[in-house]
Amino acid sequence: MSDTVGIGGSRIRSFVERVEQLDQEIQDLMEGKKDVFAEAKGEGFDVKILKEIIKLRKQDKDERDEHETLLDLYLRAMDEAPAETAKAA
Repeated sequence: MSDTVGIGGSRIRSFVERVEQLDQEIQDLMEGKKDVFAEAKGEGFDVKILKEIIKLRKQDKDERDEHETLLDLYLRAMDEAPAETAKAA
């Protein structure tokens, strides 16, 4: 029975250490991403806009077109609607 526990324990340790290594790699990548955005900001670029571009590039063309169409539709509908005064609750 101790052989089973030893073998299982080694596998568990292996999995845990692999996940810990991946967590460290993710942290390193996030730091790198932060550095790139800081560099872009330092050169005068709007980081919020860069993030929006990245988000849009992840979408396929149809999804992006649908998003832009709905955004335009909603903005026009809002502009055409009569303004209402906000009521205090």
